[in-house]
Amino acid sequence: MAHVDFSPSRFYELLDQEWLATNGIGGYASSTVPGLNTRKYHGLLVAAMSPPLQRMVILSRVEETVRTNGHEDSLACCEYPGVIYPLGHQRLRGFSNEPFPRWAFQGNGWTIQKSLELLNGENTVCLTYTLLTAHDPVELSLRPLLALRGIHELMYQWNGRLFAENRAKSNHLLHVPPTSRTPEVFFAHDGEFESRPDWYLATIYRREKERGYAGLEDLWTPGIVRWELKAGQSVHFVCSLDPIDLETVLSRAREQSSAAITGAAAASDEIVASLSRAAAQFVVHGKATDPTKPIVAVNTQYPWSAPSLRQALIAFTGLFLIPQRFGEAKAFLQSMLGLLQRNQLPSELSEDATAPTFRGTDVALWLFPALHDYLRHTGDQAFAREALDTLLAIIEAYRSGRVSNVQIGADGLLSNLVPGGTWMDARVDQWVITPRTGATVELNALWYNALAVASDWCGKFDRPEISTQLLGEMARVRNAFNEKFWNERGGSCFDAIDDGKPDDALRPNQIFAASLPYPVLAPERHATMLQTIQQSLLTPFGLRTLAPHDADYRGKYAGDVVARDQAYHQGTVYPWLLGPYIRAFVRTAKGSPQARASARELVQRCVKSMHTSGLGQIPELFDGDAPHRPGGAIASARSVAELLRAYVEDVLAAPPQLPIALKNSQLAPTK
Repeated sequence: MAHVDFSPSRFYELLDQEWLATNGIGGYASSTVPGLNTRKYHGLLVAAMSPPLQRMVILSRVEETVRTNGHEDSLACCEYPGVIYPLGHQRLRGFSNEPFPRWAFQGNGWTIQKSLELLNGENTVCLTYTLLTAHDPVELSLRPLLALRGIHELMYQWNGRLFAENRAKSNHLLHVPPTSRTPEVFFAHDGEFESRPDWYLATIYRREKERGYAGLEDLWTPGIVRWELKAGQSVHFVCSLDPIDLETVLSRAREQSSAAITGAAAASDEIVASLSRAAAQFVVHGKATDPTKPIVAVNTQYPWSAPSLRQALIAFTGLFLIPQRFGEAKAFLQSMLGLLQRNQLPSELSEDATAPTFRGTDVALWLFPALHDYLRHTGDQAFAREALDTLLAIIEAYRSGRVSNVQIGADGLLSNLVPGGTWMDARVDQWVITPRTGATVELNALWYNALAVASDWCGKFDRPEISTQLLGEMARVRNAFNEKFWNERGGSCFDAIDDGKPDDALRPNQIFAASLPYPVLAPERHATMLQTIQQSLLTPFGLRTLAPHDADYRGKYAGDVVARDQAYHQGTVYPWLLGPYIRAFVRTAKGSPQARASARELVQRCVKSMHTSGLGQIPELFDGDAPHRPGGAIASARSVAELLRAYVEDVLAAPPQLPIALKNSQLAPTK
């Protein structure tokens, strides 16, 4: 457990360090190192009511007090208007987020360790307090503070009846009945409970106020749990949305702890271990009516945003295939195929589990590289055969003009007809910051790859005529792309061509023309393009979304929602773009040791950030300007997964690890 320096200036730095724990069904726990919640999304139990969606902040925080020899010390801290109180951070001496969050507090003659664990597959959190050393008897008291609202909302004091009642005539099992506005909640503990319901008013969430949102909340508490502690003794407090038995929860928590510690000790490469642990937090399981058909999804960002299917498909290889989660990979792809409507995928699911949003014009095309990698890693030709008809139907929909807001030209290139239809989709009301209409560079790189994957699979699976036809279309697209997108003067690709007019804004989207499995950009142009990207877009933490010399460049991602959205794709750095950059860079250098060494340094710099801001995770973005302050969501599936994939496949040059059952079978692909 790391030592924590708590000089006054250091305290405010620690408020920028946020930890994350997840439960595998969309729920999570997250806060800052000192335990002061700076966001409305922070909480010790944020539950997925309809896994992995409809998340609610249930247990916002707890206030613990240690009493010995008539002296009281708090372990908690909170911000109210004009004051931080209590001052528990002054007793904090150590923190570690691996393999689960743990804190060490020390007072006059006592040392207490606190740990937090979420049970996998349940909306249940277990807090454990262990008195490591003590000169005298210690009394520990804990007051749970509940929010009981959706993650985007805030709770305010109201006159509804909230109360806690003993369950099964036991003072160790408590139940908060549901109301028309709040869910029922269950508590279990091994102390003594005193009913003292109350409201704690005017909690301040400073990050929300900085981001231009409301940031004041009232929290409700049912009472206080107390323990008398002796040195070496551990006590527990559990909060859940389900009826619980304390011993069962503790047994499961011990099993999880043992497995996590064993897994951490077995890791041989520190970078792979760190990124793999982070990647596992994004894979979630939904409720399946048929147990033989599991629902596997991806929570693409924490602590906010509904799942983005485009981001999930981009992250697919790093989340599932590199960690060899092959069964879940297949279930995820089956889920994606099941979400197709009129041969298109929604751009994102809805947090409230209502109808998904169909805004992106490229989302279905990200299925093709994901399926290509799935077959490459698993050799599962049976599933590939099943999926081929769907892929051909998607291609036909684009080809025939039946995809909404997409048009195919006589040259075979696709044009995006709707502003904000690409991944650069920031908007303020009806104002789309980066409209990028017309034939965009990555849409056509993806289109070429879709044709190539389908042609390859048709050749493999006894459809030679279709394969040949698709090869002809590929040649037409490749010729048109290289004729129209190459900017000879800029040594790069145009970002878009709208109504015959090329957009020469220098953006990273062109990297996909060289990084996807089937590069559409002529090979002799790769090195020139990469050099241009290195000079203007490459930073230690990713690629800028716009070159600094551009008049529209915004170097800092900060301020209210309008200011942030103006910078979101106008210079902001995205770590996930290092993945395609590294692949293209190493590929162009023909895998030279020098190229791999340079790529390793890039990955290492990003992994180092996992110990500073988003503890154990890589954030969504960084400022375009040095020193590249982190911002956005504290944990991004794309960031983690693409770095893990690039490190294993491009830096280490590790070949796909086929499932054991396939290694000696006829399904294993030949080399």
